[in-house]
Amino acid sequence: MKLKRVLVLFLAILTTVSLVACKGKDTNTDASADQTGTSSAAETTSGDKVVLRMGWWGSQARHDKTIQVIEMYEKEHPNVDIEYEFYDSDGYFTKLNTLVASDKVWDMFQLGGNFPTYLSTIVPLDDYIKAGTIDTSKTTDAFLKTTQYEGKQIGISNGVNTYGIAYDPAMFKEAGVAEPTENWTWDDYAKASNTIHEKLGIYGSSKFDDFAAACGSGIPQSDIKLNFYALTNDGLGFDDYNLLTDYIQMRADLTKSGAYPDPGAIAEIKDIEGDYLVTGEAAMTWVASNQFPTLYQAAGRELKLAPIPRKTADGPAGAALQSSQMFCISKDSEYPEEAAKFLNYFWTNEEANKVLAGERGMSIFSNVTEAQAPDFTPEQVTANDFVNLVGTFEVGESNPISPEPYQAITDNFNLTIQKVIYGELTADKGAKEFYDYAKSQFK
Repeated sequence: MKLKRVLVLFLAILTTVSLVACKGKDTNTDASADQTGTSSAAETTSGDKVVLRMGWWGSQARHDKTIQVIEMYEKEHPNVDIEYEFYDSDGYFTKLNTLVASDKVWDMFQLGGNFPTYLSTIVPLDDYIKAGTIDTSKTTDAFLKTTQYEGKQIGISNGVNTYGIAYDPAMFKEAGVAEPTENWTWDDYAKASNTIHEKLGIYGSSKFDDFAAACGSGIPQSDIKLNFYALTNDGLGFDDYNLLTDYIQMRADLTKSGAYPDPGAIAEIKDIEGDYLVTGEAAMTWVASNQFPTLYQAAGRELKLAPIPRKTADGPAGAALQSSQMFCISKDSEYPEEAAKFLNYFWTNEEANKVLAGERGMSIFSNVTEAQAPDFTPEQVTANDFVNLVGTFEVGESNPISPEPYQAITDNFNLTIQKVIYGELTADKGAKEFYDYAKSQFK
Protein backbone atom coordinates (compact mmCIF):
# COMPACT_ATOMS: atom_id res chain seq x y z
CA MET A 1 0.00 0.00 0.00
CA LYS A 2 1.49 3.29 -1.03
CA LEU A 3 1.22 6.33 1.20
CA LYS A 4 0.01 9.34 -0.69
CA ARG A 5 1.93 12.56 -0.49
CA VAL A 6 -0.30 14.83 1.51
CA LEU A 7 -0.34 17.84 3.73
CA VAL A 8 -0.37 16.49 7.26
CA LEU A 9 -1.78 18.50 10.16
CA PHE A 10 -1.40 17.95 13.88
CA LEU A 11 -4.61 17.67 15.85
CA ALA A 12 -5.00 16.13 19.14
CA ILE A 13 -7.32 13.20 18.80
CA LEU A 14 -9.69 13.01 21.60
CA THR A 15 -10.68 9.50 22.50
CA THR A 16 -12.84 8.74 25.51
CA VAL A 17 -12.65 5.62 27.66
CA SER A 18 -13.11 5.90 31.41
CA LEU A 19 -10.57 3.26 32.37
CA VAL A 20 -7.26 3.50 34.15
CA ALA A 21 -4.85 0.59 34.35
CA CYS A 22 -1.25 -0.51 34.51
CA LYS A 23 0.80 -3.63 34.19
CA GLY A 24 -0.45 -6.31 36.50
CA LYS A 25 -3.82 -4.62 37.00
CA ASP A 26 -7.21 -5.75 35.71
CA THR A 27 -8.17 -3.42 32.85
CA ASN A 28 -11.76 -3.58 34.07
CA THR A 29 -10.82 -1.67 37.24
CA ASP A 30 -13.50 0.84 38.23
CA ALA A 31 -12.33 4.25 37.01
CA SER A 32 -14.04 5.95 39.95
CA ALA A 33 -11.47 4.44 42.26
CA ASP A 34 -8.12 6.18 42.67
CA GLN A 35 -6.14 3.36 41.06
CA THR A 36 -3.53 4.41 38.56
CA GLY A 37 -1.56 1.27 39.29
CA THR A 38 1.82 2.93 39.71
CA SER A 39 4.15 0.32 41.17
CA SER A 40 7.30 0.77 43.21
CA ALA A 41 9.56 3.76 42.70
CA ALA A 42 12.48 1.50 41.89
CA GLU A 43 13.49 1.87 38.26
CA THR A 44 15.91 -1.05 38.04
CA THR A 45 16.64 -4.41 39.53
CA SER A 46 19.85 -6.38 39.69
CA GLY A 47 22.08 -7.04 36.70
CA ASP A 48 21.07 -5.66 33.33
CA LYS A 49 17.37 -5.49 34.10
CA VAL A 50 15.77 -2.36 32.68
CA VAL A 51 12.41 -1.01 33.85
CA LEU A 52 10.65 1.40 31.49
CA ARG A 53 7.39 3.25 32.12
CA MET A 54 4.86 4.10 29.42
CA GLY A 55 1.66 6.14 29.37
CA TRP A 56 -1.08 6.75 26.79
CA TRP A 57 -4.76 7.57 26.39
CA GLY A 58 -7.34 5.90 24.18
CA SER A 59 -10.12 3.35 23.79
CA GLN A 60 -10.21 -0.13 25.29
CA ALA A 61 -9.22 -1.55 21.91
CA ARG A 62 -6.10 0.65 21.96
CA HIS A 63 -5.23 -0.45 25.48
CA ASP A 64 -5.53 -4.13 24.62
CA LYS A 65 -3.46 -3.88 21.43
CA THR A 66 -0.73 -1.76 23.02
CA ILE A 67 -0.40 -4.11 25.97
CA GLN A 68 -0.09 -7.10 23.62
CA VAL A 69 2.78 -5.39 21.76
CA ILE A 70 4.49 -4.55 25.04
CA GLU A 71 4.32 -8.21 26.03
CA MET A 72 5.69 -9.27 22.64
CA TYR A 73 8.67 -6.95 23.10
CA GLU A 74 9.30 -8.15 26.65
CA LYS A 75 9.32 -11.76 25.44
CA GLU A 76 11.97 -10.91 22.84
CA HIS A 77 13.91 -8.75 25.33
CA PRO A 78 13.72 -10.53 28.72
CA ASN A 79 15.93 -7.90 30.36
CA VAL A 80 13.28 -5.22 29.73
CA ASP A 81 10.21 -4.78 31.89
CA ILE A 82 7.67 -2.17 30.72
CA GLU A 83 5.21 -0.79 33.26
CA TYR A 84 2.25 1.08 31.82
CA GLU A 85 -0.66 3.32 32.64
CA PHE A 86 -3.57 4.34 30.44
CA TYR A 87 -6.44 6.75 30.80
CA ASP A 88 -9.15 8.63 28.97
CA SER A 89 -7.78 11.83 27.42
CA ASP A 90 -8.77 14.14 30.30
CA GLY A 91 -7.42 11.82 32.97
CA TYR A 92 -4.24 11.30 30.98
CA PHE A 93 -3.26 14.96 30.87
CA THR A 94 -4.21 15.47 34.50
CA LYS A 95 -1.80 12.67 35.40
CA LEU A 96 0.87 13.86 32.97
CA ASN A 97 0.82 17.37 34.42
CA THR A 98 1.29 15.92 37.89
CA LEU A 99 4.27 13.88 36.67
CA VAL A 100 5.80 16.89 34.95
CA ALA A 101 5.60 18.89 38.16
CA SER A 102 7.39 16.13 40.09
CA ASP A 103 9.98 15.32 37.37
CA LYS A 104 8.70 11.75 37.11
CA VAL A 105 7.24 11.64 33.59
CA TRP A 106 6.94 8.19 32.02
CA ASP A 107 9.96 7.12 29.93
CA MET A 108 7.64 6.99 26.89
CA PHE A 109 4.51 9.11 26.71
CA GLN A 110 1.89 9.94 24.10
CA LEU A 111 1.27 13.51 22.92
CA GLY A 112 -0.78 15.26 20.26
CA GLY A 113 -0.84 18.76 18.82
CA ASN A 114 -0.40 20.27 22.28
CA PHE A 115 3.19 18.98 22.50
CA PRO A 116 4.75 22.50 22.69
CA THR A 117 3.44 22.66 26.27
CA TYR A 118 5.74 19.75 27.15
CA LEU A 119 8.88 20.64 25.20
CA SER A 120 10.96 21.01 28.37
CA THR A 121 10.17 17.37 29.20
CA ILE A 122 10.97 15.81 25.79
CA VAL A 123 14.25 14.27 24.60
CA PRO A 124 14.68 14.91 20.83
CA LEU A 125 15.12 11.74 18.77
CA ASP A 126 17.69 13.07 16.29
CA ASP A 127 20.71 11.31 17.82
CA TYR A 128 18.85 7.99 17.97
CA ILE A 129 17.83 8.34 14.33
CA LYS A 130 21.38 9.24 13.30
CA ALA A 131 22.74 6.21 15.20
CA GLY A 132 20.16 3.89 13.61
CA THR A 133 18.53 3.04 16.93
CA ILE A 134 15.35 4.43 15.39
CA ASP A 135 15.14 3.37 11.73
CA THR A 136 13.40 5.97 9.55
CA SER A 137 14.49 4.51 6.20
CA LYS A 138 10.96 3.30 5.37
CA THR A 139 9.22 6.66 5.78
CA THR A 140 9.64 10.08 4.20
CA ASP A 141 10.97 13.47 5.25
CA ALA A 142 7.48 14.89 4.77
CA PHE A 143 6.04 12.58 7.41
CA LEU A 144 8.99 13.06 9.76
CA LYS A 145 8.55 16.84 9.56
CA THR A 146 5.05 16.54 10.98
CA THR A 147 6.58 15.75 14.36
CA GLN A 148 9.50 18.17 14.22
CA TYR A 149 9.80 21.46 16.07
CA GLU A 150 12.43 24.07 15.29
CA GLY A 151 14.40 21.46 13.35
CA LYS A 152 14.36 18.83 16.10
CA GLN A 153 12.58 15.47 15.90
CA ILE A 154 10.31 15.66 18.93
CA GLY A 155 8.61 12.32 18.29
CA ILE A 156 7.41 10.16 15.40
CA SER A 157 3.80 9.98 14.30
CA ASN A 158 1.90 6.95 15.56
CA GLY A 159 -0.32 7.05 12.50
CA VAL A 160 -2.11 9.16 9.93
CA ASN A 161 -5.84 9.74 10.12
CA THR A 162 -8.55 12.25 9.32
CA TYR A 163 -12.01 13.22 10.52
CA GLY A 164 -15.22 12.01 8.94
CA ILE A 165 -18.86 11.17 9.56
CA ALA A 166 -19.71 7.55 10.36
CA TYR A 167 -23.28 6.63 9.48
CA ASP A 168 -25.72 3.72 9.30
CA PRO A 169 -26.83 3.23 5.67
CA ALA A 170 -29.80 1.07 6.72
CA MET A 171 -31.17 3.92 8.84
CA PHE A 172 -30.80 6.35 5.95
CA LYS A 173 -32.67 3.94 3.68
CA GLU A 174 -35.45 3.36 6.22
CA ALA A 175 -35.93 7.11 6.60
CA GLY A 176 -35.91 7.64 2.84
CA VAL A 177 -32.79 9.83 3.01
CA ALA A 178 -30.06 9.69 0.37
CA GLU A 179 -26.64 8.63 1.69
CA PRO A 180 -23.97 11.33 2.01
CA THR A 181 -21.86 12.08 -1.06
CA GLU A 182 -18.23 13.11 -1.33
CA ASN A 183 -19.22 16.78 -1.46
CA TRP A 184 -22.39 16.92 0.64
CA THR A 185 -23.05 20.16 2.52
CA TRP A 186 -23.98 21.24 6.04
CA ASP A 187 -27.47 21.94 4.73
CA ASP A 188 -27.63 18.32 3.53
CA TYR A 189 -26.45 17.16 6.96
CA ALA A 190 -29.06 19.23 8.81
CA LYS A 191 -31.89 18.09 6.51
CA ALA A 192 -30.84 14.44 6.86
CA SER A 193 -30.66 14.76 10.66
CA ASN A 194 -34.13 16.28 10.91
CA THR A 195 -35.74 13.80 8.51
CA ILE A 196 -34.22 10.78 10.27
CA HIS A 197 -35.44 12.15 13.61
CA GLU A 198 -38.94 12.71 12.25
CA LYS A 199 -39.19 9.33 10.50
CA LEU A 200 -37.40 7.04 12.96
CA GLY A 201 -37.79 8.83 16.29
CA ILE A 202 -34.03 8.78 16.99
CA TYR A 203 -31.27 11.38 16.85
CA GLY A 204 -30.24 12.18 13.31
CA SER A 205 -26.72 12.77 14.58
CA SER A 206 -24.74 11.89 17.68
CA LYS A 207 -21.97 13.94 19.29
CA PHE A 208 -19.73 16.14 17.10
CA ASP A 209 -16.36 17.75 17.80
CA ASP A 210 -17.78 21.23 17.39
CA PHE A 211 -14.50 23.12 17.43
CA ALA A 212 -12.94 20.84 14.81
CA ALA A 213 -16.06 21.03 12.64
CA ALA A 214 -16.81 24.76 12.85
CA CYS A 215 -13.34 26.20 13.39
CA GLY A 216 -10.69 23.71 12.29
CA SER A 217 -12.55 22.69 9.11
CA GLY A 218 -15.18 25.40 8.81
CA ILE A 219 -12.88 28.39 8.41
CA PRO A 220 -10.88 26.94 5.47
CA GLN A 221 -14.19 25.79 3.97
CA SER A 222 -15.04 29.48 3.65
CA ASP A 223 -11.73 30.27 1.94
CA ILE A 224 -8.93 27.78 1.35
CA LYS A 225 -6.41 30.51 2.21
CA LEU A 226 -7.82 30.95 5.71
CA ASN A 227 -7.24 29.05 8.95
CA PHE A 228 -8.69 29.47 12.40
CA TYR A 229 -5.21 30.11 13.80
CA ALA A 230 -2.64 32.22 11.96
CA LEU A 231 0.21 30.25 10.40
CA THR A 232 2.54 32.03 12.82
CA ASN A 233 0.44 30.80 15.78
CA ASP A 234 0.40 34.28 17.32
CA GLY A 235 -3.23 35.11 16.59
CA LEU A 236 -6.28 34.17 14.57
CA GLY A 237 -6.11 33.47 10.85
CA PHE A 238 -9.40 35.15 9.86
CA ASP A 239 -11.12 38.43 10.64
CA ASP A 240 -14.85 37.82 10.09
CA TYR A 241 -16.64 36.29 13.07
CA ASN A 242 -19.71 35.64 10.90
CA LEU A 243 -17.87 32.67 9.38
CA LEU A 244 -18.83 30.84 12.59
CA THR A 245 -22.42 32.00 12.94
CA ASP A 246 -24.14 29.50 10.64
CA TYR A 247 -22.62 26.46 12.34
CA ILE A 248 -23.55 27.71 15.81
CA GLN A 249 -27.12 28.41 14.67
CA MET A 250 -27.38 24.99 13.02
CA ARG A 251 -26.27 23.23 16.21
CA ALA A 252 -28.82 25.14 18.27
CA ASP A 253 -31.60 24.46 15.75
CA LEU A 254 -30.86 20.72 15.58
CA THR A 255 -30.82 20.48 19.35
CA LYS A 256 -34.14 22.34 19.58
CA SER A 257 -35.75 20.01 17.00
CA GLY A 258 -34.51 16.92 18.85
CA ALA A 259 -32.36 15.79 15.92
CA TYR A 260 -29.18 16.34 17.96
CA PRO A 261 -28.69 15.38 21.65
CA ASP A 262 -28.87 18.19 24.18
CA PRO A 263 -25.84 18.89 26.44
CA GLY A 264 -27.19 16.53 29.12
CA ALA A 265 -27.55 13.67 26.66
CA ILE A 266 -24.10 14.35 25.24
CA ALA A 267 -22.65 14.11 28.75
CA GLU A 268 -24.00 10.56 28.93
CA ILE A 269 -21.59 9.44 26.17
CA LYS A 270 -18.61 8.20 28.15
CA ASP A 271 -16.67 6.38 25.43
CA ILE A 272 -16.79 5.41 21.78
CA GLU A 273 -18.54 2.15 22.60
CA GLY A 274 -21.35 4.16 24.18
CA ASP A 275 -21.86 6.53 21.26
CA TYR A 276 -25.50 6.88 20.19
CA LEU A 277 -24.65 5.54 16.74
CA VAL A 278 -23.37 2.35 18.39
CA THR A 279 -26.46 1.98 20.57
CA GLY A 280 -28.79 2.56 17.62
CA GLU A 281 -30.09 5.87 19.00
CA ALA A 282 -28.53 7.97 16.22
CA ALA A 283 -27.81 7.53 12.52
CA MET A 284 -24.53 9.50 12.33
CA THR A 285 -21.59 10.53 14.47
CA TRP A 286 -18.29 12.41 14.22
CA VAL A 287 -15.28 10.09 14.20
CA ALA A 288 -11.55 10.00 13.54
CA SER A 289 -10.81 7.47 10.80
CA ASN A 290 -8.56 5.41 13.08
CA GLN A 291 -11.49 5.05 15.51
CA PHE A 292 -13.87 3.79 12.83
CA PRO A 293 -13.00 0.06 13.16
CA THR A 294 -13.61 0.22 16.92
CA LEU A 295 -16.91 2.04 16.33
CA TYR A 296 -17.89 -0.50 13.67
CA GLN A 297 -17.10 -3.50 15.85
CA ALA A 298 -18.92 -2.00 18.83
CA ALA A 299 -22.02 -1.37 16.68
CA GLY A 300 -22.02 -4.91 15.27
CA ARG A 301 -23.66 -3.81 12.02
CA GLU A 302 -22.69 -2.15 8.74
CA LEU A 303 -21.48 1.42 9.04
CA LYS A 304 -19.98 3.67 6.38
CA LEU A 305 -17.75 6.76 6.33
CA ALA A 306 -18.48 10.09 4.65
CA PRO A 307 -16.33 13.23 4.45
CA ILE A 308 -17.07 16.23 6.65
CA PRO A 309 -19.91 18.26 5.11
CA ARG A 310 -18.84 21.37 3.18
CA LYS A 311 -20.26 24.87 3.27
CA THR A 312 -20.95 24.62 -0.47
CA ALA A 313 -20.84 21.56 -2.71
CA ASP A 314 -18.23 23.13 -4.98
CA GLY A 315 -16.26 24.75 -2.15
CA PRO A 316 -13.14 23.61 -0.26
CA ALA A 317 -13.42 20.39 1.74
CA GLY A 318 -11.71 21.86 4.78
CA ALA A 319 -10.29 18.44 5.56
CA ALA A 320 -6.83 16.98 5.32
CA LEU A 321 -4.81 14.09 6.67
CA GLN A 322 -3.33 14.59 10.08
CA SER A 323 -0.93 12.95 12.48
CA SER A 324 -3.04 11.26 15.14
CA GLN A 325 -0.46 11.58 17.92
CA MET A 326 3.13 10.56 18.65
CA PHE A 327 5.20 8.94 21.36
CA CYS A 328 8.00 10.95 22.95
CA ILE A 329 10.86 10.10 25.30
CA SER A 330 11.02 11.88 28.64
CA LYS A 331 14.04 13.73 29.98
CA ASP A 332 13.21 12.04 33.28
CA SER A 333 14.01 8.63 31.79
CA GLU A 334 16.98 6.78 33.22
CA TYR A 335 17.16 4.65 30.05
CA PRO A 336 16.33 6.87 27.04
CA GLU A 337 18.21 4.63 24.61
CA GLU A 338 16.24 1.57 25.74
CA ALA A 339 13.07 3.62 25.33
CA ALA A 340 14.17 4.50 21.79
CA LYS A 341 14.72 0.82 21.01
CA PHE A 342 11.20 -0.06 22.15
CA LEU A 343 9.61 2.81 20.23
CA ASN A 344 11.48 1.77 17.10
CA TYR A 345 9.92 -1.68 17.51
CA PHE A 346 6.51 -0.12 18.14
CA TRP A 347 6.69 2.06 15.02
CA THR A 348 8.49 -0.16 12.51
CA ASN A 349 8.13 -3.84 13.43
CA GLU A 350 5.73 -5.54 11.03
CA GLU A 351 4.45 -8.21 13.43
CA ALA A 352 3.87 -5.66 16.18
CA ASN A 353 1.92 -3.46 13.79
CA LYS A 354 -0.22 -6.35 12.65
CA VAL A 355 -1.42 -6.42 16.26
CA LEU A 356 -1.78 -2.63 16.46
CA ALA A 357 -3.72 -2.83 13.17
CA GLY A 358 -3.66 0.90 12.51
CA GLU A 359 -5.81 1.69 15.56
CA ARG A 360 -3.88 4.95 16.04
CA GLY A 361 -4.04 5.68 12.31
CA MET A 362 -2.45 4.48 9.09
CA SER A 363 1.28 3.91 9.66
CA ILE A 364 3.76 6.32 8.07
CA PHE A 365 6.15 3.39 7.44
CA SER A 366 5.72 1.75 4.03
CA ASN A 367 6.87 -1.72 5.16
CA VAL A 368 4.22 -1.68 7.88
CA THR A 369 1.30 -0.68 5.66
CA GLU A 370 2.29 -3.31 3.08
CA ALA A 371 2.50 -6.01 5.78
CA GLN A 372 -0.83 -5.03 7.33
CA ALA A 373 -2.85 -4.90 4.11
CA PRO A 374 -3.63 -8.64 3.73
CA ASP A 375 -4.97 -8.84 7.28
CA PHE A 376 -7.22 -5.79 7.17
CA THR A 377 -10.84 -6.36 8.13
CA PRO A 378 -13.52 -4.80 5.90
CA GLU A 379 -13.91 -1.91 8.31
CA GLN A 380 -10.14 -1.27 8.29
CA VAL A 381 -10.22 -1.27 4.49
CA THR A 382 -13.04 1.27 4.66
CA ALA A 383 -11.03 3.48 7.02
CA ASN A 384 -7.87 3.35 4.90
CA ASP A 385 -9.77 3.94 1.66
CA PHE A 386 -11.34 6.96 3.33
CA VAL A 387 -7.92 8.27 4.39
CA ASN A 388 -6.72 7.95 0.81
CA LEU A 389 -9.85 9.75 -0.46
CA VAL A 390 -9.34 12.71 1.85
CA GLY A 391 -5.70 12.75 0.78
CA THR A 392 -6.87 13.74 -2.72
CA PHE A 393 -8.71 16.85 -1.49
CA GLU A 394 -7.15 20.22 -2.14
CA VAL A 395 -5.96 21.92 1.03
CA GLY A 396 -4.30 25.21 1.84
CA GLU A 397 -1.26 25.88 3.95
CA SER A 398 -1.70 25.21 7.66
CA ASN A 399 0.35 25.18 10.83
CA PRO A 400 0.23 21.69 12.43
CA ILE A 401 1.02 23.00 15.92
CA SER A 402 -1.74 24.14 18.25
CA PRO A 403 -0.95 27.45 20.01
CA GLU A 404 -0.71 27.48 23.79
CA PRO A 405 -4.21 28.90 24.49
CA TYR A 406 -5.93 26.33 22.27
CA GLN A 407 -7.64 24.45 25.12
CA ALA A 408 -9.15 27.57 26.67
CA ILE A 409 -10.35 28.68 23.23
CA THR A 410 -11.88 25.28 22.49
CA ASP A 411 -13.65 25.22 25.85
CA ASN A 412 -15.02 28.71 25.28
CA PHE A 413 -16.42 27.73 21.88
CA ASN A 414 -18.22 24.73 23.35
CA LEU A 415 -19.61 26.95 26.13
CA THR A 416 -20.76 29.49 23.54
CA ILE A 417 -22.77 26.83 21.70
CA GLN A 418 -24.43 25.81 24.96
CA LYS A 419 -25.39 29.42 25.70
CA VAL A 420 -27.00 29.74 22.27
CA ILE A 421 -28.83 26.43 22.76
CA TYR A 422 -30.26 27.68 26.08
CA GLY A 423 -31.23 31.05 24.64
CA GLU A 424 -28.69 33.09 26.60
CA LEU A 425 -27.15 34.42 23.38
CA THR A 426 -28.10 34.69 19.73
CA ALA A 427 -25.84 32.83 17.30
CA ASP A 428 -24.58 36.16 15.97
CA LYS A 429 -23.75 37.55 19.39
CA GLY A 430 -22.26 34.24 20.48
CA ALA A 431 -19.98 34.12 17.44
CA LYS A 432 -18.86 37.71 18.05
CA GLU A 433 -18.18 37.18 21.76
CA PHE A 434 -16.28 33.97 21.05
CA TYR A 435 -14.22 35.61 18.33
CA ASP A 436 -13.31 38.49 20.63
CA TYR A 437 -12.41 36.05 23.41
CA ALA A 438 -10.20 33.93 21.14
CA LYS A 439 -8.47 37.02 19.79
CA SER A 440 -7.84 38.31 23.32
CA GLN A 441 -5.91 35.14 24.23
CA PHE A 442 -3.00 36.29 22.07
CA LYS A 443 -2.54 39.77 23.57
